[in-house]
Amino acid sequence: MPLQPGFGLATNWNLVPTVVLNPTGRPPAPVAVHSGTSAGSVTVFNYFPTKEALILDRWQVTTESLRTGLDEPGSTPVEAALRILDEELGGMTAWLDAQEDPVRAGALVKRFGALIRSTPSLRAHQHDAADRLVAAAAEALARRAGLEPDDPEPRIAAAALLELWRIQFQSLGRHLDGSRTPAQVHQAVTADVRRAARLIDAGLRTFGG
Repeated sequence: MPLQPGFGLATNWNLVPTVVLNPTGRPPAPVAVHSGTSAGSVTVFNYFPTKEALILDRWQVTTESLRTGLDEPGSTPVEAALRILDEELGGMTAWLDAQEDPVRAGALVKRFGALIRSTPSLRAHQHDAADRLVAAAAEALARRAGLEPDDPEPRIAAAALLELWRIQFQSLGRHLDGSRTPAQVHQAVTADVRRAARLIDAGLRTFGG
């Protein structure tokens, strides 16, 4: 069965406890979660052949969202990226807020990040996915500016945009300290991302809106 549209950014946080608590392979039984779509509850391991694909499918959704956002007229590249980042962050903090114990859930999110950093196959998978995201962003930026995707300007601009995701992940690691509500985490992380975005916005405005 093909992956249902929309299964990704809105739901991967539901999988964090399963992935963190079963880091060495598939759980002994499939895990059913609510997909946030008309598909309702789905068995996630019917869709994901490996834990790498399960954890990191979000990059595919992010890539499509960024490609679409950068193609929309009337907004700068940074504005398009910030909208996507805010949607992703909102999905995570909404998931935290829905948990019986948001502090424990936040600790699991931090362990999730540590799992990726400490597992060579996951680091490699994430690196490859990030490269694909940069390539897709460079293509979209090149179209906006009438350049080729391999020209230096769209490549460096795409790499700068991707760093906003790194800022968001790092900020989450700092602010998920158990002392903040999900809403406060969202506010603090958003402030960090926007500080970084202001530094690159002027240069990327040359790609038009």
